[in-house]
Amino acid sequence: MHKVRRIFVEKRPGFDIEARGLIVDLRENLGTEGLKNVRVLNRYDITGISDEEYQKSLSVIFAEPPVDSICEENFQADAEDRVFALEYLPGQYDQRADSAAQCVQIITQKERPKILSAKLVVLQGSITDQEFIKIKEYCINPVEAREASLDKPDNLSAEVILPEDVEILRGFTTMSLQELQELWSALGLAMSFEDLQFCQSYFKDKEKRDPSLTEIKVIDTYWSDHCRHTTFLTRIEKVIIKEGRFSQLFKAAYQAYLESRAYVYGDKVQTRDVCLMDIAMMGMKELRKKGQLEDLDESDEINACSIVVKAEIDGETEEWLVMFKNETHNHPTEIEPFGGAATCLGGAIRDPLSGRTYVYQAMRVTGSGDPRTKISETLPGKLPQRKITTGAAAGYSSYGNQIGIATGQVAEVYDESLVAKRMEIQQSFRQVHQYPSLYDY
Repeated sequence: MHKVRRIFVEKRPGFDIEARGLIVDLRENLGTEGLKNVRVLNRYDITGISDEEYQKSLSVIFAEPPVDSICEENFQADAEDRVFALEYLPGQYDQRADSAAQCVQIITQKERPKILSAKLVVLQGSITDQEFIKIKEYCINPVEAREASLDKPDNLSAEVILPEDVEILRGFTTMSLQELQELWSALGLAMSFEDLQFCQSYFKDKEKRDPSLTEIKVIDTYWSDHCRHTTFLTRIEKVIIKEGRFSQLFKAAYQAYLESRAYVYGDKVQTRDVCLMDIAMMGMKELRKKGQLEDLDESDEINACSIVVKAEIDGETEEWLVMFKNETHNHPTEIEPFGGAATCLGGAIRDPLSGRTYVYQAMRVTGSGDPRTKISETLPGKLPQRKITTGAAAGYSSYGNQIGIATGQVAEVYDESLVAKRMEIQQSFRQVHQYPSLYDY
């Protein structure tokens, strides 16, 4: 068995931008005035390479000697320093560790080594036990990360626990309202209690059996706001437009929408809910019914607004598709800002690529509460607005820079109505693909 090697990499003074930003962040937002200095170190645990391979990759892959300091096995810290480490949860993608392992494999031309990474934060100054706990809670988002042990493991093999048989929710179909309410709370479901009641009726009347826990969890996932867009599909029963500078404009626009609904749906208008999704789609529906949207492309293959245009290529006229793709990641970004915003951009790129289109540019429109709000005023169970806002911006730019997409418009709206619900409608993309070849495969 290969031994486990441990490396600590720290930016040299003048290049320690992350550490400098963190100390300002902690002082301003947590009020830790006794904090004098912060150090940030990236830790790597490595196994599966020889001594020669390790030495060859040390200052080529894991660090840049001009800007990084490297400590092997241990690093220097004062006895009074407060130290904690954080790492991704099992199952979360660790890009730093994966990239390092791939780079080592390029050098060795052998099997990919096992590498785990963590980030160490060293706090220097007069920090109380309570402040230390607050700092750790502020830095570690439990949705994606956890506090890591400071001890070096004997091996990097993941512990595999044999899962138990899938639990059947015995008696689910005959539970009383009180019992069902207790189950709803115990499972921590995202669906509403009314949704769970609907599930009970379905399994009782249609399936005539009790469901498994897996079935309820899958339904809970697919009925979430992320998958089903419950916010956009929520029935709007009453609209009140407050008097103000633009109130007449808003009233006229909403009245035009209602008139358009009546024209598009006719006798069935009463059976169609007024919702945000319907408002967004009504203009297109009216144009199509009037026959003024003849260039609209309708296809089961493409999840985007697509129109057919004539393009002159090398002297010949060809049909091309111009596509506009929107992606929302409100809830994912709210609970995991970096990854939520990054994969929002990823979705707007990935979906058009599945239709063999070329992505040209992006637009980012987001919204939150006031990011300057005190951490102590954060709503229970939510991340601070500042953490969401800055983390989302970092996630978007990270993905965008890596894939090389141009973002021509970036706008962020700050409003108190967005405190309880983050708005992450990050991208509206334009893509072009040669129309005939779409169906040639």
